[in-house]
Amino acid sequence: MSRFDRYVLSQFLLFFGFFALVLVAVFWVNRAVVLFDKLIGDGQSALVFLELSALSLPNLIRIVLPIAAFASGVWVTNRLNSESELTVLKATGTSPWQMARPALAFGIVAAVMMSVLTHFLLPASIHQLSIRESEIARNLTARLLSEGSFLHPTKDVTFFISRIDDDGTLNEVFLSDTRSAHESTIYTAAEAFLVRDNDRTHLIMVNGMAQRLNEDSRLMSTTVFSDFSYDISALASQDKSGRVNVKTLSTSDLMLESETLIAEKGLTANDIAEELHLRFARALICVAVALVGFSSLMLGSFSRFGVWRQVLLAFLLLVVLEGLRSPMGAMVEKDAANWPLLYLPGAAGLVIAAVFLQLASRPVMPALRRRREPS
Repeated sequence: MSRFDRYVLSQFLLFFGFFALVLVAVFWVNRAVVLFDKLIGDGQSALVFLELSALSLPNLIRIVLPIAAFASGVWVTNRLNSESELTVLKATGTSPWQMARPALAFGIVAAVMMSVLTHFLLPASIHQLSIRESEIARNLTARLLSEGSFLHPTKDVTFFISRIDDDGTLNEVFLSDTRSAHESTIYTAAEAFLVRDNDRTHLIMVNGMAQRLNEDSRLMSTTVFSDFSYDISALASQDKSGRVNVKTLSTSDLMLESETLIAEKGLTANDIAEELHLRFARALICVAVALVGFSSLMLGSFSRFGVWRQVLLAFLLLVVLEGLRSPMGAMVEKDAANWPLLYLPGAAGLVIAAVFLQLASRPVMPALRRRREPS
């Protein structure tokens, strides 16, 4: 690799890091606001919020990595073109194929980063995230023991405690349960206690009242009780099916233990094929978008109006390639034999880049113009 190639590659990597940092920050802020509101509203601490935010970062980076690679390819190529560096190379006889070597090397570097993410970091982070979410879901004490505020431990359930004594007594408890479509119930009690029984958690309410409203007949019944036990274990949403999340499995398990996963973990061959080949296809798309961003700006000659048409073309191609990924994944999800379709967006991007570089090597429009000029 020549000195100029190393220089261009360094520029690609520099702006790639900048765009990736900006995009990750934007995506993270949008998700962090929702996550913070949910966790703090459920009585969790700020440390739990920071832990879950950190565990969600690998998935965010996986999303923005191809976009950052494309943006870096377009930005650096436009900068080299505007500063006439590419013009000098063309004047010295350097072909677009030779000038594309730094872009190819940059795409390979981005693909290696994506491979590390998808094969190692992402499965580990999703696995740890699922464990922490299950622990939080089971930790009903942390979700319910928050005085002076209305909590929503699950959908259509509202819980309120006026005051909590030092001995754990809950004072002036309010519990609204509207999960049933035919009946809604409101419990109020002067005092309540949380009692654990193995893996079950019960809310023992003392000196209270239950008001039930029948939604069909619109009749309300009231029951006064001295003590009442309410099982709140169901408020923790847990997956009882025993089905393993395929995204948490390592690539080696998907490749070597597929029959065991199908027989014992409730997975299907379609699930395994989609996840396994998608991890490799994500690396290929990084190479493709980097080369598409570079080769698109190599089309056409110098114009005082800039290269906005080439940039627009590159952006449209990025949208098309990214749009192909979802329907291809849906087809593999239906039939595992369709797994080659997952590589179609990346392969299409490489073919488009090769066509653009060939057109840049032998421009069609100038040749047509020369043919039309009178002799």
